[in-house]
Amino acid sequence: MGFLEGVTVIEISENISASACTKWMAALGAEVIKIEPPGEGDTTRRMGPFPSDEPHPEKSGLFLYLNTGKKSVTLDLEKKEGREILAELLKKVHLLIEDLEIGRKKKFKISYRKIEKEFPHLVYTSITPFGESGPYSRYKAEAIIMEAASGMLLQHGSPEREPLKMGGHVIYYRAAASAFCGSIAALIYAEATGMGQKVEVSIQEVLLHDDFITIEAFLCRGEEIRRRFAPMLLPCEDGWFYIRAFPHEWPRLCKALGIEELEKDERFLDMQKRAENAETLNQIVLNKLGNLKKEEIYHLLQKNRISAAYLASVEDVFWSEHYRTRGFFVTIDHPFAGALEYPGSFASTDDVEWIHSRAPLLGEHTVEILENRLGYDKSSIVRLRQLGVI
Repeated sequence: MGFLEGVTVIEISENISASACTKWMAALGAEVIKIEPPGEGDTTRRMGPFPSDEPHPEKSGLFLYLNTGKKSVTLDLEKKEGREILAELLKKVHLLIEDLEIGRKKKFKISYRKIEKEFPHLVYTSITPFGESGPYSRYKAEAIIMEAASGMLLQHGSPEREPLKMGGHVIYYRAAASAFCGSIAALIYAEATGMGQKVEVSIQEVLLHDDFITIEAFLCRGEEIRRRFAPMLLPCEDGWFYIRAFPHEWPRLCKALGIEELEKDERFLDMQKRAENAETLNQIVLNKLGNLKKEEIYHLLQKNRISAAYLASVEDVFWSEHYRTRGFFVTIDHPFAGALEYPGSFASTDDVEWIHSRAPLLGEHTVEILENRLGYDKSSIVRLRQLGVI
């Protein structure tokens, strides 16, 4: 039994955030019904990565990861019949979550005004780049645009170089986490009162929350936090390593490297001075550690209680003894993609296990939902298929 057993969710996603949010809900026991366009399916089915770089709608690594544990129903929401079926489903579920552009919502005739009137019990969660109101609400955006517009992009990278975008799809998962929290809170309220409500997530505002320290610095000191040079980010025999060395760790670092005479050296007395004299300090550290392997450096420094790490590759992470010991990765079999390993739960619980099952095939559950949930007979389903509605 999962924490969310008994909760039914409708997901309409054309990006990553809504899919990631409902992935976690499915893992916690919710029934998640994913609405996909007939024929082509969710956009992430075409995004890959694909085994052997051969595109296939049932083998996209991104889709398989984002949609574990869900049901797939194909429905053309541009058609009146498709929207009518969606309305029938919304009468029977607890939560609708989507990450559609505002223009797409209007095309599908999805609005909170309509939902509030026709489905007052329903929690409706919307994820958009800039929110549904305000002068930027209809602006086009992708990850790097939202990072730039939020001010976050200026915080990453060397001060001597152009700013750097965060890797992967980080901001979409941050938005998914915010949508998850807001949706769960709204579901608790709906259970207590019988009243649904709207949960609106602006990815831009999520980023501002995450990086509010820069705004606080501006408000308190009238200055912007600038990118700083990172001392002790250094190459070694098989990669790179980084030593943070907080003030209380500096004596331990000097002792671990056998350079105790530098502990009271005026050039390195505090972190600011160590940054100012980084070139000299880096060379001293390299002379001591540069001929070692990155994991040797990591364990040496951590055993001496010094904040340090090596820059791990994907392969390093995947085969990490730490993650393997904790059982973080789980194996899920799929009829097209085969057995693949996926990241497991991001939070462990004592008595309730997270549910890990495969992603659905395109439209795999369409007939099941129409027949068993909505009472359609076979002839009606055939007609809907002929019309291209499902």
